[in-house]
Amino acid sequence: MKLIIAIVQDDDAADLIDVLTEEGFRVTKLATTGGFLKSGNTTLMIGVEIKDVDRVLAIIEEECKTRNQMVTSPSPVAGSTGVYVPYPVDIEVGGATIFVVDVDKFIKI
Repeated sequence: MKLIIAIVQDDDAADLIDVLTEEGFRVTKLATTGGFLKSGNTTLMIGVEIKDVDRVLAIIEEECKTRNQMVTSPSPVAGSTGVYVPYPVDIEVGGATIFVVDVDKFIKI
């Protein structure tokens, strides 16, 4: 058995969860916050048999496409002098960060 931990953007999470549950996979959703953009993410934990790992990864890849988004530049480091003027920056968001780990024991009570 494997545990797939997928960190996805909040915008992609609802559709991904719907597709995964329609395909018969059980998903646990955790609300998390990303360190770079300080915006909301969703961390999904999906326990699957080894034979289903590639199928789940394909679903995640299909549902979590990357896209460009305009954000305000991050504020400068604390203690800097002068006037800070934020400016828009075009960055790539979306996609997924995925960890696939071995499960030593699975117990359902």
